[in-house]
Amino acid sequence: MPSEPKLRVQDLSAWYGERRILDRISFDVPATRITAIIGPSGCGKSTFIRCINRMHELIPEARVQGRVELEGQDVYESSVAPEQLRRRVGMVFQKPNPFPTMSIRDNVLAGLRLTGEAAPGGDDDTVEQALRAVALWDEVRDRLRRRADTLSAGQQQRLCIARALAVQPEVLLMDEPCASLDPIATARVEDLLGDLRGRYTIVIVTHNMQQAARVSDHTGFFLDGELVEFEDTDIIFTSPGDRRTEDYITGKFG
Repeated sequence: MPSEPKLRVQDLSAWYGERRILDRISFDVPATRITAIIGPSGCGKSTFIRCINRMHELIPEARVQGRVELEGQDVYESSVAPEQLRRRVGMVFQKPNPFPTMSIRDNVLAGLRLTGEAAPGGDDDTVEQALRAVALWDEVRDRLRRRADTLSAGQQQRLCIARALAVQPEVLLMDEPCASLDPIATARVEDLLGDLRGRYTIVIVTHNMQQAARVSDHTGFFLDGELVEFEDTDIIFTSPGDRRTEDYITGKFG
């Protein structure tokens, strides 16, 4: 039985100044599944996920048209506070971005402190649970007071995911989370995605088609700001319905 959509995107267009980046994107993002967004550089993938949690509007001269619904509510309604939206919809970026001079522990709690929220089970429990969720607790439990920049790149990225999870989001957006990681660290993050599947709605942007095929349940192919095709991942990679999708997957362009 298909999962009910957590997000519903309807006729979403986005611009930087006069340049249109997204052109009337529409599809549903199923709840508690992993949705991958693939496509060549410059096709609008990162802009798309930034529109979901309203980070796109932070860029000067950026604008959005259309609807992004989170459980039926348009996130662009005037009654929706962007800061509260971003608490429900977390974000992990391409390059690990922990606060380098802050301790590992304080990094995990940073999102909660920024929003003024109390840690549900107390600070210590929240830190432990978030770090366990990203399989980092056993690696850092004896050095929580050390600076985050003492961690490896892969550990820093998992710390950033823990920071996002600590505020208990419903949706996790990931923009090329493995792009700056080595193969071993990439495998750890992919294993982590498998652990998080079923608990969070995850949207991951990736240039790595093998990664999309490995980790996602559904895949959308973007080209020149348009959604060419959105389907179950198995269908996208074995029998796509659009020739452009097939050409991209088989390496004929991109």
